[in-house]
Order: sequence, then structure tokens, then C-alpha cells
Amino acid sequence: MTIKLYYASGACSFVPHTLLEAIGEPFEPMLVKLHRGENQTPEYLALNPRAQVPVLDDNGEIVTQIVAIISHLDRRFPQAGLLPRETLARTRALETLMWMNNTVHPTFTHCFMPGKFAGSPEAQAEIKAFNAPIYGKHLAQIEAMAQAASAAGRQWLVGDSFGPVDAYALTLLRWGGFAGHDPVSFPALWAHVQRVALHPPVARAVERERLQLNVYKPAA
Repeated sequence: MTIKLYYASGACSFVPHTLLEAIGEPFEPMLVKLHRGENQTPEYLALNPRAQVPVLDDNGEIVTQIVAIISHLDRRFPQAGLLPRETLARTRALETLMWMNNTVHPTFTHCFMPGKFAGSPEAQAEIKAFNAPIYGKHLAQIEAMAQAASAAGRQWLVGDSFGPVDAYALTLLRWGGFAGHDPVSFPALWAHVQRVALHPPVARAVERERLQLNVYKPAA
């Protein structure tokens, strides 16, 4: 059995990266250096013509898009408990993941890469300034999830074990620093993320990707 994960350090590919570590089966992490354009090479485009990470190569079967990869890994390795088994609980977990992926994530992209959406520096600055507070509101919703989990005595945001919602929450809060939001200003979520980062599978992915959890820098 050969599983490869094509990932970029600090990208959303961190989520399946942690899941593969949690599953415990051998896999080959394949670093893609986006800043060097390695996602635009003919070899990579043959894997994913959309030039995105992550890409999962499961014995020659190529799976792209983060929620699809999560669902694939959950079905492939049910013993890992990546998503809740009970139908409604699993649905709620996927509901949260899809919101993170199709709403929170793109809002950050508008903050971090406004050049994808406008050509002039003035328009790019306006896009970034407009979306940064919206991203903060999204983080506040995840903060409320962390508060609810803490109040209920739950270790994880969804279900009884570590899963993709926890890993994505870590990623999104970390990105908040690049969007001008100090993670410490979301205390329940920041505490949760720090605990998640110490979970051995997550810690291994953090070390491999050489991630710093708090990248926030106050404006001069």
C-alpha cells in the first residue's frame, strides 16, 4: 500500500497531513513549495490540473479537494474515528468542515492574496481591508464552538476523538495572524489550538511543516 500526500507548509493541506499521522499507516509526505511555483510544473499539473494542494495519491487513485480527501480517509480507515460514526453527528461535522472550507477559507484568501481578485494596488488594499474584519467574525464563531466544547467538558470540537475540525480550526486561527487578528484575542479557541498542537499526530505534522502557531505581528 502506497499513500502520498502532496502538501504545502502552513496551507490547508495541514488538515489531511494531521489525519494521516493520526491514522498511523505508512504514508509519504510530498512537500510542494508554492512560493517556487512547484504546483505549476507539468508533473504536478498532471496530478492536479487546478494546481492546488492538497493532493492525495492513494495507490494511484488521485483525490483532490480537502473535504473529499477527509471523507475518503474516513471511509478508508474507519477505525481511526476521524469523523463521528452516528449519522447526524457525522453530518454536523461535515457541515462545519464545509463552512470552514467554502466560507472561512476563501475569506482569508481575500486577505492574504488580494492580487487574485484585483489588479491595482488600491483595489487589492480595499479587498484586504474589507475582508479582514469579516474573517475576524468567522473566527469568533469558531471561538464560540471552543467555548461550548469547554463548557461541556469535551476535549475536541466535534466527537469524542481528534478530527479534521480541530485541525482546520488550528489552521484558520493561525492564519488569523496574517489577517491582523491576534489569536490570543480568541481565548477559548487559542487554548484549544495549543492543546491540539501538543496531540502527538498534530505535533509531528507541526514539526515537519515547521509551523509557528502565533504569527501575529502588531501594526507598527
